[in-house]
Amino acid sequence: MKKLYSNKLVILSLILPGLLLFVFAILAPIVLSIYYGFTDYTGMGDFNMIGWENYKTLLHDEVFMTSLRNSLLLAIGFICIQHPIAMIVAAVLDKLGGKAESFFRCVYFIPNVISIAVIAKLWGFIYNPSFGLLNNIIKAFGGRGDINWLDEKNAIWSVLIVLIWHGFGWGMLIYYTGIKNIDPVLYEAAAIDGANQRQTFLRVTLPLMKPVIQVNVTMAVISALKQMETVYLLTQGGPGNSTQFAANYLYQQGFTAYRYGYGNAIGVIFIIICLITTVALNKVFEDRDEAKLRRMERKRNKVRRVA
Repeated sequence: MKKLYSNKLVILSLILPGLLLFVFAILAPIVLSIYYGFTDYTGMGDFNMIGWENYKTLLHDEVFMTSLRNSLLLAIGFICIQHPIAMIVAAVLDKLGGKAESFFRCVYFIPNVISIAVIAKLWGFIYNPSFGLLNNIIKAFGGRGDINWLDEKNAIWSVLIVLIWHGFGWGMLIYYTGIKNIDPVLYEAAAIDGANQRQTFLRVTLPLMKPVIQVNVTMAVISALKQMETVYLLTQGGPGNSTQFAANYLYQQGFTAYRYGYGNAIGVIFIIICLITTVALNKVFEDRDEAKLRRMERKRNKVRRVA
């Protein structure tokens, strides 16, 4: 077996499928997007190279800036609202045990297995100003119940609620898995030392969940940037572009307005923002002790080379 895995042809045959998939499914589309971002291609016929014109237009595109602002609001909503609640729910589920744990774990994950089209239609009925569930609840408590939840003033907040609710199950499940992987001996040691549940969560669970939090927060930020389907089906970015998101705006420019080159320029900016965000979050979550050790090791190696 060792001889087999040391054979270069065998190694190549094992890594080649994944490498080809990466090149043709990820790398090639990115390169083509960069290329078409410098053109005035409409998706059909001939096109001209126009240099940086698409990117210059983006700098003054108010709708694009609105889409980035909405993506930022959604990312903040994910990090500051969805994830803290998801982590607390995951910790509570871990303590429940038995059939109740399995039942509630499934209940919280149900929105993630429902079709996005169904989710959009369902919330469209809930927000309906004439017969919607939300307005009927307000009427039942003596209110007027005639609020248009999807008008230009309220639409973005209504959409954010839907998106935060819909993605809750994934975040909760990742935190739940992370908590399950913590050694129970640590909890027993904390209990022996007299720590209550709050102290155990803050001093044991939270520090050990740092890698999981890093992954979850990074995925949440990228998900906020690439949000499209639910928004498109619920509001199509309206009214008045008030619920426009970067990915939805890219789709509209590329496939509805037939500005394929401009849409690719938006895609390139989107990739750059995702890369910068990932690097920045890695720096934020970087273990300072490990970083210090790496810096010391680099200094030692430099001294050895000089010597």
